[in-house]
Amino acid sequence: MGHKKLIRFEAIRQFGNVLEYPKDMPGNWPGFFGNHNPITLELACGKGEYAVGLGRMYPDRNFLGMDLKGNRIWRGAKTALDEGLKNVGFVRSHIDKITDYFAPGEVAEIWITFPDPQLRLSRAKKRLTHPRFLRLYQQVMGTNGLVHLKTDSPDLYRFTLTVIQLFKLELLDHSDDVYKRAVVAPELQIKTYYESLDIAQSSRIHYICFRLNQALPVEQDEMLKQLISEQAAEQSPTE
Repeated sequence: MGHKKLIRFEAIRQFGNVLEYPKDMPGNWPGFFGNHNPITLELACGKGEYAVGLGRMYPDRNFLGMDLKGNRIWRGAKTALDEGLKNVGFVRSHIDKITDYFAPGEVAEIWITFPDPQLRLSRAKKRLTHPRFLRLYQQVMGTNGLVHLKTDSPDLYRFTLTVIQLFKLELLDHSDDVYKRAVVAPELQIKTYYESLDIAQSSRIHYICFRLNQALPVEQDEMLKQLISEQAAEQSPTE
């Protein structure tokens, strides 16, 4: 590990707005934030641009960025401290541990911003909008929780729409080119470091907002696997 990373890892251990693999947190977030305001999570938050940006916009709500990479979290956590954003915090942990940290219904919304799209079909279960993860989100959000996805990956965008359709979730908004809208909501104008990299080279930013309002039967996962395999075959170049 580089010297700079080591310094940042040590720094976040001293930050009051960062928790690493916290224990006994379900139901105790009002003590962390000092209020009972709704909690929004930014998953795979990277440098925490969304947690910080939304925290600036909505002082009457609480925001938590969650990521495993402490050297990335450092940037967002330091900005929040420097700006006195007491409604912004960070959790360093694996995303699949989310149910260890929140009580049922404790999370109001989730933002997933520019995650690794896990393009190989064999890694589809690692996509953060795969039902494997959605079931975890549902445990901490209930059936009215909102999930937002912002990505430059057309593959992840199409995959997520397929999941929504298959499980009959409530699709509230979607766009395959959100910046082409006549009016772009302030929340969607927040730009992350990974957005600026344009890794997918798609020249488009995709957005989806949906509600986890239905049960997600595990039996349907096999159908999802079949559907995305068929879609991949259709999109493969032909001789």
